[in-house]
Parts: sequence; structure tokens; C-alpha cells
Amino acid sequence: MTTDSVAAPPPIVAILRGVEPGRVVAVADRLWSAGMRSIEVPLNSPEPFRSVAALARASRPAGSVVGAGTVLSVGDVRRTHEAGGSLVVAPNCDPEVIGEAQRLGMSVLPGVATATEAFAALRAGATTLKLFPAAALGPAYLKALSAVLPAQCQVFPVGGVGPTISTAGWRQGPPGSGLDRRYFGRTTRSMASRSVPAGWCRLSARRGGDSTRRRRSPADNKANSS
Repeated sequence: MTTDSVAAPPPIVAILRGVEPGRVVAVADRLWSAGMRSIEVPLNSPEPFRSVAALARASRPAGSVVGAGTVLSVGDVRRTHEAGGSLVVAPNCDPEVIGEAQRLGMSVLPGVATATEAFAALRAGATTLKLFPAAALGPAYLKALSAVLPAQCQVFPVGGVGPTISTAGWRQGPPGSGLDRRYFGRTTRSMASRSVPAGWCRLSARRGGDSTRRRRSPADNKANSS
């Protein structure tokens, strides 16, 4: 088992939504081999805490981080910590979730969509925020929001943001980004092999249990056959 680097999580976060505990380490091995160092298991996945525990026990690269996403309660934070996770990602801003994660020495990334939510998260102790859903809000919104936040606060767009994060209006904005699951199969290795901004790129490896279906890529088929 490799000790998680809580203070500075690696920039790319792979979201293993819908992956069952019996397959999660095999899928994670693919991602670690591609250069990713942060993995999140959303709590609306099958038996998510078993998956977090399996990842925490696995032989992992140095500096790798594992944890949970869609964390909505203090109890979820504690169970993630008990399972060996050190990362908490939430879709919303809940001061109790933020505070408990910090009390346990975990990295926490709360979701915000307004200045009110952003400042509430900062008052609760968060230093890194997730702008969600970023695609609906756009780069101009992120720029305006960032202008009123403390200089040391990092805001990363997540939700509906694809490879265009590095071009056009997003270029001068975020230190990291979110990458939707439809881009995961064909961009995992290229994203991992190039220099990534000092932020978080969220890539979703959604497998099953999802009403939103996508066409399988060759990379998906290869990962699923392991």
C-alpha cells in the first residue's frame, strides 16, 4: 500500500462510477499505468466503500490518492476515511462535510455554483473549489467568480467540459478542469502523457448502472477484458 499525498493530490482524478468492487483494482491498474494518480469512487456506485477499501489496500504508485465522490454527509466522510480513503469530492457545499474531512486530515473538493456557495465553502475551511456544472455556466462565469475570490483559492470547472478546456475561452481561466466520461476512453493516455496544469482533470470511467449510455471505444473494450 502506498501512502496518500493528502496535501497535494495529483492533477488528474479518474471517476470510477458504476465499477463493482471485484473489478475496481483491475480498472485502476489501467489508469495508474496511464499515469493517473488520483481515483474517486462515487458513492452512488455498487458497494462503494468496498471499492475504496480495495483501492486503498492495492499496490499503488507513489503519491497516488484514492477516495470517494458524491459525498453528501458526515457519515459518508467517516466511512470513506475508515475504508482507507483520503479524498472527499462533493457535488455541493456542505460545511459539515468540509469540516469533518479536514478534521480527519483528508483532501476535500466541494462543489459550488454561486459566489454565496463559494464563500460558504471557504469559511468552512476549503481552499479548492469545484465549479459545477461548468459547461452550463461557461468560462466568462468562472472568470467573474474567480475575480472576487481570494487569490490563493483555486476553482476547477467540472461537468460537461471536454478537451476544449485547453482552448478558446477557457485557456486563461482554470488551473485544472473536468473532462466528461465520453472522452475518457480515447484521451486517458494522451492526457496522462502530456504536461497537465497544476489542477484537477476529472475523467469518468462509468461502467454500468447508468441510464446514460455511450458507444464503447476500443480502449473501453480493452479495459473491460482485463
